[in-house]
Amino acid sequence: MSSTPFPISSSSLTGIVLNYVPPHKNEYHNFVSNQKFAYLDSFDLESGELLEGAVVTYKTWGKLNANRDNCLVVCHALSGSSDIADWWGPLLGNGGAFDTSRYFIFCANVLGSPYGTTSSLGVNPRTGRAYGPEFPQSTIRDDVRLHKLVLNALGVSSIAAVVGGSMGGMLTLEWPLCTPEGYVKNIIPISTSVDHDAWGIAWAEAQRQCIYADPAFDEGYYIPTPSTQPAAGLAAARMVGMLTYRSSPSFNSRFGRGEGGNQEKDVNGALTNGALVKETGKCKSGSNTSLSTVAKDFKAHSYLRYQGEKFVKRFDANCFIHLTRKMDHHDVTSGRLVPDLLGTFTRQELLRKVFSKAPKNALVIGIDSDVLFRPEQQQEIVDALPEASLVMIPSAEGHDGFLLEFEILGPLIEEHLKKQCPWVYEGAPLIVEDSTSEVRDSVFGEVESGW
Repeated sequence: MSSTPFPISSSSLTGIVLNYVPPHKNEYHNFVSNQKFAYLDSFDLESGELLEGAVVTYKTWGKLNANRDNCLVVCHALSGSSDIADWWGPLLGNGGAFDTSRYFIFCANVLGSPYGTTSSLGVNPRTGRAYGPEFPQSTIRDDVRLHKLVLNALGVSSIAAVVGGSMGGMLTLEWPLCTPEGYVKNIIPISTSVDHDAWGIAWAEAQRQCIYADPAFDEGYYIPTPSTQPAAGLAAARMVGMLTYRSSPSFNSRFGRGEGGNQEKDVNGALTNGALVKETGKCKSGSNTSLSTVAKDFKAHSYLRYQGEKFVKRFDANCFIHLTRKMDHHDVTSGRLVPDLLGTFTRQELLRKVFSKAPKNALVIGIDSDVLFRPEQQQEIVDALPEASLVMIPSAEGHDGFLLEFEILGPLIEEHLKKQCPWVYEGAPLIVEDSTSEVRDSVFGEVESGW
């Protein structure tokens, strides 16, 4: 099949082809329905490398107003996608926090993700083969610049607000720094940081080492499908990650020391997910204590294995490595400060200089039990942004609280947007379509009725 782009509409001003029909799709594309594709002949990465034939996948809701200034940009987290309806569904809809009757809502997939935007799964036009581990490293700033090109092509004149959590919060902080002053009117960073600190970097490396240790990884040159990738390593990486996404109180309240769990069995009744339980047998010491007594299968075991297996079915190992490295390199001060200033001012003073032209009155939201992006990191963001405010959500859910505490997040975000973006709410609604979304099990979020 030819790799020549098939344009439906394009923008000569931006060099982007909209409504592009990709000649190749990977197995992960199907997780996101009704995505739109944009195509660029080339895109310069922050590293200096040239990415040829770059593709961006995105979804939109609502419509632009006459001034084209009612755009709400929503940024997804590491394992998320452009489908806001899946992972923040209760916030999206007619009359919701992300009001589809008032805003033109835009969410684009980032470089390196498996869900459509160019990544290690894409075909390298220079070789005709999948990039694999040779895909050039991208940064948070690359994503912001790339997504802005798409917004330009869509006719957006300015952004009313940007909101995102975790890695999406990193993009949120970079949006006003990578665009002309005043282009972004307001930001809502959630459970994120001005840089990935040593704690976050260390956890990310521990997860990558799980993948590297799997012989099936083959230095990244495995066949990139869910059934042929280094599944054991990626599953273990996800398990490690889950320990940073939740909290001790969350695990203890949900599982305690309960045994068993939601485990699948084969036709013979044997557990299929690597459980430790043994039907019969004795300890090597010769005592009568059965192995099932010694090697109990706890609900916490089962939950972690379930999360690992679920992740392997919907994510790619090379993509995971790429995105965790992207987060590791996040630092809003990088390249933005004169070296002579570094020893003259405090860290907080330097951060204020970086954010001096960011929009005023940002809303920073954190989760009080978050051990990955801690409360003090949210305070640091507030102290750096001009006239920003902080809300810490009380939740036992840890970092994943930003994907679960809809009843608190929704009113918080809605009230803030109505105050900071009043022009969006003037006059009659632009379009009235779906009602506010209901909570449902998600592919990319953390809502699961089975647990």
